Amino acid sequence: MLRIEDIHASYEQTEVLRGISLKVNQGEIVAIIGANGAGKTTTLMTISGLIRISKGEIFFEERGLSNLPPHEIVRLGISQVPEGRRIFPRLTVLENLEMGAFLCKEKEEIKNRLEMVYAYFPILAERSRQFGGTLSGGEQQMLAIGRALMCKPRLLLLDEPSLGLAPMIVSKIFEIIRKIRSQGVTVLLVEQNARAALMLADRGYVMETGTISMTNDARALAADQRIREAYLGE
Repeated sequence: MLRIEDIHASYEQTEVLRGISLKVNQGEIVAIIGANGAGKTTTLMTISGLIRISKGEIFFEERGLSNLPPHEIVRLGISQVPEGRRIFPRLTVLENLEMGAFLCKEKEEIKNRLEMVYAYFPILAERSRQFGGTLSGGEQQMLAIGRALMCKPRLLLLDEPSLGLAPMIVSKIFEIIRKIRSQGVTVLLVEQNARAALMLADRGYVMETGTISMTNDARALAADQRIREAYLGE
């Protein structure tokens, strides 16, 4: 579904991605793990068109993405949940979700998508008239995921969904991600919590200073002594 071939990308004069290649097959959950500053978030932002690549190419279902604006990439079926959630704090939960459906003009379809999101996150239905900024951290993460699902994506990009959340909430969020995948949505996950990410994913990539240093089945990565020492605290 997604193929990245030898991409390079920079912030101003600093090269952050130095020739990474990876793929995501339809129906998979694929995790990218690595230390802060490794280039994980930059990878997702290049896929979404928010950062332009200087070399290489990104293909989604064999279509090149490098010259497309972000809203056209969303229209193709790619939706991102950004690091730090970035909900609209002064909009209600319902208004935040409706923002996620900005490309959809059919009221009945928007209603159907809302019902889908509320089925995943019943608490959002209860909080629909509440301002986003008054929600707990876990509820805001659910709202951010729900907003991305309102685009009805085929590929969901998740950036650090466990960041700042209690372990019980993290388990709940990750269980919902499994349910989302079971409904036919492919997932590319960036996550600093390597243990949780590798338990969730089918396959994984390890990033170090803008390059892919290792890739394997998620269970094999979790069992690798180098990964256990570097990322699992063992």
